[in-house]
Amino acid sequence: MPNSSAPLRNPSAQVVQSFLKSQYVLCIYAKDMPYALQAEVVDLDVESGLLTLNLEYYGQSIDNYLNNGLINFDIEALHPLDGTIKNSALARDIYSISNVAAKVLKVDSGTYRLECQLPNSVFLMEQRGAVRIPFILGMRARVSVEVFASGLVVAGNLRNLSVGGCLVDVAIEDAVPLIVGQQVPGVTIEFPSGASFFTEGIVRHMRPFGNHGYAALGIEFSNLEPHQAEELYYFVNEVEREAAFRSGANGRFTDHSPLFVPGAREKKMLQREEKDQKNRQRQSPMQRGILELAHQLQYALMYIKSRNHFPEQVIYDCADSILYLVREDRKALLYALTFLHNEPEWVRHAVRVAAQMADIMLIRDAHSTQVREVMVGTLLHTMGKPLLVSEELPSLKSNMTPRQKTLLKQHPNVLWDKLVSLNWKPSPVCKDILLNANERLDGSGYPSGLKGPQLSENVILLSVIKIINKLTYERNGIKPRTPLDAYRLVSDSYQSYDKATLVEFIQCYGLYPIGSLAKFSGGFLAWIIDIDSKGMPVKVNVVKNLAFMDTNIDSILDAGDFSQIGRLEGVVDPNDYGVKFLKL
Repeated sequence: MPNSSAPLRNPSAQVVQSFLKSQYVLCIYAKDMPYALQAEVVDLDVESGLLTLNLEYYGQSIDNYLNNGLINFDIEALHPLDGTIKNSALARDIYSISNVAAKVLKVDSGTYRLECQLPNSVFLMEQRGAVRIPFILGMRARVSVEVFASGLVVAGNLRNLSVGGCLVDVAIEDAVPLIVGQQVPGVTIEFPSGASFFTEGIVRHMRPFGNHGYAALGIEFSNLEPHQAEELYYFVNEVEREAAFRSGANGRFTDHSPLFVPGAREKKMLQREEKDQKNRQRQSPMQRGILELAHQLQYALMYIKSRNHFPEQVIYDCADSILYLVREDRKALLYALTFLHNEPEWVRHAVRVAAQMADIMLIRDAHSTQVREVMVGTLLHTMGKPLLVSEELPSLKSNMTPRQKTLLKQHPNVLWDKLVSLNWKPSPVCKDILLNANERLDGSGYPSGLKGPQLSENVILLSVIKIINKLTYERNGIKPRTPLDAYRLVSDSYQSYDKATLVEFIQCYGLYPIGSLAKFSGGFLAWIIDIDSKGMPVKVNVVKNLAFMDTNIDSILDAGDFSQIGRLEGVVDPNDYGVKFLKL
């Protein structure tokens, strides 16, 4: 029997407290602000629900993040699946609370303290009067969203549910085909037991979600048949029961809802996910920074596409971050670019090319006055591709038809037209990159077919960097070439690319560039971390012994220890050997 004399505890505060036991990130967000603000919990009274936050903000007005004294925030943590930190896989968990009453106190010029009153219930009322139930304390359900009738499906996780709709958590790259107001032909929710619910839906809002490269889709259920409405009421009641049981908000519930008792299929999927998480490589601050930069570019696309707002500060911050990292430790940056392997091709290409452009431009002239604007243009120059995603071009990942390839070549003009419609005017240097990044010396480029004398020095350099990056990564079903093969092909295309710039590139990065996967004669695969002045590897991270394909290694070796893994045989494709970077 529960102790009747025990103090009452605020259910929302109890959920927040569960996150504070792990490494967490709390982000305050507002509809019209492109950035979320990270805040630190300095105090939490579990009985009263009073949450005290500290945050730093140097923008014009902190009031931009408040709506009539109310704030919205996500708190995210990586929880050990087995309850222990050591050797445990980590599960990403997130809890969102909207319209929290907050009093703001300014501590100094850039530091604020927020005193927030958490709601007395984990269940929140929607504007339409329905109760919205969050998935808390380990509750899980999978969601599949059919984006187009042609069959494109996006997978995600359910984060809340009501009779009116749901919030779905998807990888940011999977949100690219979606826009606010879009009718989606199918939304399927599958619970751990195997029970499922299907309906049509409308995307009502989209925003960045958490701190690991995800987006939140607010979906309104539509065209419900009577039997679907009846099923939905049952599922919502069971979800409410489960949330009440886990949070202790209602003592009547003494066990899990049958919906959340895993069936055989769910157990297999959980086992596979746990194995994948255990294989996830540890990331350095530089690697996390590069991934965060890639995510910011994708969030910028979301604002451009769904909110018709150009987040100028976000793009310039990304450019400044690259310039800072190049100047701070260029070799560490070049190695960190490896960890973009599983990011969307347009993002990976933009970030890698921007980093190498900055690197070479600063080697040429450490005080270049153009490099920042060149960075902005380079980061943006592929963004027209995802803007083209539609029923006609449903994905940038699949092998494209000739018609789709022709359509895709319009991406510079599509981006430019979009920027004009948003009233953003780039500098002449930036505009040159945006419009001419795909032009070539012999006029065989696109979209304008410009020739040598019409191309700027920046575009001539960019074209060489772009083609080498294009050739050394898989694109449209074409396998990547080794750096040596790519250099040969570009050299043979001397009418299209400047040969002196190619030689400069090879001198800068060598035949075994930092970030390449090298194969050694002893049957080992290793990422190249550093090379010497002759372009030969002098430091590697050994990740696989081909004699034990299911086992991953994480061992750093210097040149003096290379005898343990054999002689260098060449650069190989990670996909040929199942070497992956797993998204958190």
